[in-house]
Amino acid sequence: MRITSKGQVTIPADIRAQAGLLPHTEVDFVFDGKVVRIVPAARVRKESRGARLVAHLRGRGDVAMTTDAIMALTRGE
Repeated sequence: MRITSKGQVTIPADIRAQAGLLPHTEVDFVFDGKVVRIVPAARVRKESRGARLVAHLRGRGDVAMTTDAIMALTRGE
C-alpha cells in the first residue's frame, strides 16, 4: 500500500468493517513515537439548531401575564 502525493491512503474494506469505520466517520491519528494509530474521533456533539433557538429565547419573556390571560387574548374572549 502506498501513500499518495496528497497524503491519502485507502483503508482496506475488511479492516474498515472490523473497526466500525463507516463512511463519514471522523477519525484521529495517534502517534506514540513509533506507531501511528487511527482511532474514531472523540465525539463533539454539536448543539442542534432547535436547542440553540430555545436557549436563545429562554428567559426573554417579560410579559407579566398568566397563560390563561394570553390564551384569552388569542381566542378573542
